[in-house]
Amino acid sequence: MAGTTGKTTGNWLEAAKVYLDRRVITILLLGFSSGLPIMLVATTLSTWLREEGLSRGEIGLFGFVFVPYTIKFIWAPLIDRMPLPPFTTMLGRRRGWMLFTQICLVGAIWGLGRTEPGVDLWWTAFMAVLVAFFSASQDVVIDAFRIDSLPQEEMGAGAANVVLGYRLAMWVATAGALGIAEWHGWSAAYLAMALMMAVGILT
Repeated sequence: MAGTTGKTTGNWLEAAKVYLDRRVITILLLGFSSGLPIMLVATTLSTWLREEGLSRGEIGLFGFVFVPYTIKFIWAPLIDRMPLPPFTTMLGRRRGWMLFTQICLVGAIWGLGRTEPGVDLWWTAFMAVLVAFFSASQDVVIDAFRIDSLPQEEMGAGAANVVLGYRLAMWVATAGALGIAEWHGWSAAYLAMALMMAVGILT
């Protein structure tokens, strides 16, 4: 019995080692980078718009912001095949496109935070769509990178870590952003979230 227990414990420890693999940890951090932007144009943005006094109908119109996530398959083949100098020249196809979309997300998230929904709602909507577009494009690259970089036996751990990172980022982009907005305003909250994209950039 003791031998069986020891063997089982050893199997668990052996299985858990995969989560310490550098590649799997990288996927966790990229999952965080993937999950952060979507909540900034969803729950967090809706809260901001309500605070600005927009009607439910006006807020509901922001549903079109999510269109890029639905139709990203249209430009996914371009990302998969098209070079993007100097990014892909220096870093390779996957990492080059990844860095490009992440840098664009930093600018778009910061730009969204600088808008004034109560003054120019259309500009806010445009910046939100821009965030969604680069976020959806980043998702395409991260999915491809995960498949390319992980061996078959680590695919399960990689998929689990993507979800974990994604969920952690969703919490940061809602509870974290709302907490910052409460004390320092929406512009500061979105700036902080833009800086959080460094998690993906530095990975």
